[in-house]
Amino acid sequence: MIIDSSPTPGPAPDPADGPAPAAAPAPASGQRPSRRTVIAGAAAVAGAGALGVAAASAGTPKAPSGSARPDWDTCLTIARAILVRDEDDQPLVPRYADILLKSGLPRSRSRKKVLIVGAGPAGLTAAHLLREAGHEVTVIEANGNRVGGRIKTFRTGGHEKSAAAFADPKQYAEAGAMRIPDSHPLVTGLIDSLGLKRRRFHLVDVDGSGRPAYRTWIHVNGIRVRRADYARSPQVLNRSFGVPAAYESLPAAQIVRNAFAPVRKEIEGRKDKALVEGWARVVQRYGHMSMYRYLTEEAKLDERTIDLIGTVENLTSRLHLAFIHSFIGASLISPDTAFFELPDGTATLADALYARVEDVVRLDRRATRITHGEGKVTVDTVSEGRGGAVQRETFTGDTAIITVPFSGLRHIPVAPALSYGKRRAITELHYDAATKVLLEFSRRWWEFDEADWKRELEAVKPGLYRNYQVGRTPADGILLGAHPSVPKGHISEAQRAHYAACRAVTRDQPEAAGVIGGGSATDNPNRFMFQPSYPVEGSPGGVVLASYSWSDDALKWDSLDDAERYPRALAGVQEVFGQRIEVFYTGVGRTQSWMRDPYAYGEASVLLPGQHTELFPHVRKAEGNLHFAGCHTSIKPAWIEGALESAVRTALEVHTAP
Repeated sequence: MIIDSSPTPGPAPDPADGPAPAAAPAPASGQRPSRRTVIAGAAAVAGAGALGVAAASAGTPKAPSGSARPDWDTCLTIARAILVRDEDDQPLVPRYADILLKSGLPRSRSRKKVLIVGAGPAGLTAAHLLREAGHEVTVIEANGNRVGGRIKTFRTGGHEKSAAAFADPKQYAEAGAMRIPDSHPLVTGLIDSLGLKRRRFHLVDVDGSGRPAYRTWIHVNGIRVRRADYARSPQVLNRSFGVPAAYESLPAAQIVRNAFAPVRKEIEGRKDKALVEGWARVVQRYGHMSMYRYLTEEAKLDERTIDLIGTVENLTSRLHLAFIHSFIGASLISPDTAFFELPDGTATLADALYARVEDVVRLDRRATRITHGEGKVTVDTVSEGRGGAVQRETFTGDTAIITVPFSGLRHIPVAPALSYGKRRAITELHYDAATKVLLEFSRRWWEFDEADWKRELEAVKPGLYRNYQVGRTPADGILLGAHPSVPKGHISEAQRAHYAACRAVTRDQPEAAGVIGGGSATDNPNRFMFQPSYPVEGSPGGVVLASYSWSDDALKWDSLDDAERYPRALAGVQEVFGQRIEVFYTGVGRTQSWMRDPYAYGEASVLLPGQHTELFPHVRKAEGNLHFAGCHTSIKPAWIEGALESAVRTALEVHTAP
């Protein structure tokens, strides 16, 4: 189950080299440690003697006496998971790619009956590999309408056979996964092997020649500035946060780059075993830290500077989460990474995966109980969508792969009880919120220049172009969808009422955006906005990702119903791009809250400080004849690549088990 990516939707830092890390500072005076930290620290003190001597004599790093830092072997385990290496520090991806894209699993001598719970990319891929190897496979999926997990496209048709998602039935937009980095070889290779087309996703807006333009907006503290202008002259915006003089002339991305430099120094330029050990040192030193703690204690940043980079570089809502997670994500989502998208939507990948195993997938079967042991697995299910009545069905196999997010598995009784480590991981693994609000427009106004705007607004009413410039347009919603290109009948009175109530009263009409692709950042509730990288063939309009938010920012949208959510999102876009975009709004929007989704139970497993070493070693570990897959069992949560890694890993486990 996938949503897309770790958040950092704007151009993100590419950490540079810097000084070696200093010794970790002691907790600030009055800072109360957690009970677990006290217990772990006491244990470390008690065992510091002989254990410390042994570690030193072996030449491996040890945690400082009295700390709650994880042991070196655990840190190596996490480092190997980050790098996808085996116990001998050899890369696993080439073998996984060969199995996934070329050779498959060797033919099995013993035919097993395999149950797979969950039809996301992990479940569908494992099912295909195991069936091709000669096993009998059944995939059990709770959703009665579609497969793909957090690969979800609002569209017309598809394997869901859905009705038109937007006023223009040609239009589509991503509820979940929308960008695929070129550094993920399994998913890019799979797309190519399935014969699907892919094209560049413009994380940064481009000009007519396809070169980065950086013309999208940063709009915070009442200041609106193009990204390129901010990079050249950040003083005005930075001063609005009250940052110290030392940071006034540094763009937020550069401040983050400098802050991450000591961590990058541990891994840059290293290969093979040295790279694994470098990552292990990073995990041991920083794995217990939140992003906020790292920025304050290690990078020595003040709160005002943290406010700046949090707002502009999308760190605010995740300062309390694990530093390592955000560090890895920020290193990946940067202008230096090439991203791809799939024409007609990422769900075309789900279509192709489903087509290979459709005959063994059982939709509308929600797992309610799992029983395992003695060479047998039983999965009890309930269905509420077939025949209008609740139906129960039981599936039995020799072994099972569970791909359900742990936030969902928490609600499924398993007997006999799983190990304590696994149960603790299921209970405590953190899942975050993520919400998208998408709005359809009848014209691609974000690509307009001023001549385009004048022509189109004068087609609505003579003098309207000037009236928007001087702020003399009605605020009652009468101009909502007023352009002749907007199809009638989609703007409800409830939307007009909500819009009139929340429409910003301003005379500030910025110049035409003139952007292709890319995203803008704001401190209003929308937080991050993305324009589509390409037009939809045969359609003059487009769908804007009007709000993309995470964690607490997302939860603030989740209390609103749709009728209010769409006009509020429109008002947030207007605050950045100007009031006049209202004339092209079709009245049709789509929204996805992954925390409220009854099959996803959250965006993805975004780990808390310490969870990489405390919980992750238990997450992917098999329990008898139960195996565990899904992106949450990789160090690439929220990425399709992580799901595919887990699919090949568990298929191998099942295939080679006695």
